[in-house]
Amino acid sequence: MSQTPLWRIALVVPEAHAPAFAEAVGDHADAVSTFELEEGGDWLVEATLYGVPDEARLQSRVAVLAKALGIEEPRLAIESLPPIDWVSHSYQGFPPIRAGRFFVHGSHHEGIVPAGSIPLLVDAATAFGTGEHGSTNGCLQALDRLSRHLKLPRGGRRGALDMGCGSGILALAVAKRWRVPVTAVDIDPEAVRVTGINAALNGQKGMIRAQGGDGYHTRIVGRHKPYTLITANILARPLSRMAPQLRRHLKKGGYAVLAGLLNRQERHVIQAHRNQGLRLVARIPVGEWTTLVVKR
Repeated sequence: MSQTPLWRIALVVPEAHAPAFAEAVGDHADAVSTFELEEGGDWLVEATLYGVPDEARLQSRVAVLAKALGIEEPRLAIESLPPIDWVSHSYQGFPPIRAGRFFVHGSHHEGIVPAGSIPLLVDAATAFGTGEHGSTNGCLQALDRLSRHLKLPRGGRRGALDMGCGSGILALAVAKRWRVPVTAVDIDPEAVRVTGINAALNGQKGMIRAQGGDGYHTRIVGRHKPYTLITANILARPLSRMAPQLRRHLKKGGYAVLAGLLNRQERHVIQAHRNQGLRLVARIPVGEWTTLVVKR
């Protein structure tokens, strides 16, 4: 049976106009997304659809919108994508990953789990976080280093906080390593759903409280504060903006693992947390991404 070809539409626009262009090309596509290329700078608007797109109509719509917004017309890239079994491709592109003592693998992994490692079963899914990305890998390395000297009290309800939990991989790492309850929060309902699934797959359903909400304003977050450990793998700008709230929710002597920032963005994030009386104790660069560990 022949497969309908998949096509990609992409253009780069200023941050302020990304939603408008996403809506313009999204009307012609099956899925559309926007990604920050540079903080405070350009964003990538990317759409995919099955079947050949109407290039002339797209070009016209983009040109009219650019003129209305008073900006230079962005270059529109349209290309066909090769036919791929995306599920198999996701699994094949997600080999087991070592990050300190953590061993991240998918359910397709048939090999052995290395002795002395802490296994984390996380399949490639719709929520961010499989350990492959530099920011997630850096967080796991940071947690492994912290686990050598940081003690978390067991038996209580406070435990740790995973802010912006994505797939729940960091919440799983904390729950498995320290055996404490973890409050996991994300603004994306899909992330909350996937975190719940991964908690069950890893035998941690009773240890991870996953809930949707608006960051530190989420009721469950305040209910269990202060935390001895907070992980936040988000983006540089929200990390800096949320620094005062992080300090209020972090126990004195507690640690926070911060990620989702490019190497060139670390100075700004560090300063935002220093302004709150938090001290930098470690930085872990992985490729172009940096993970920071701060202490109150």
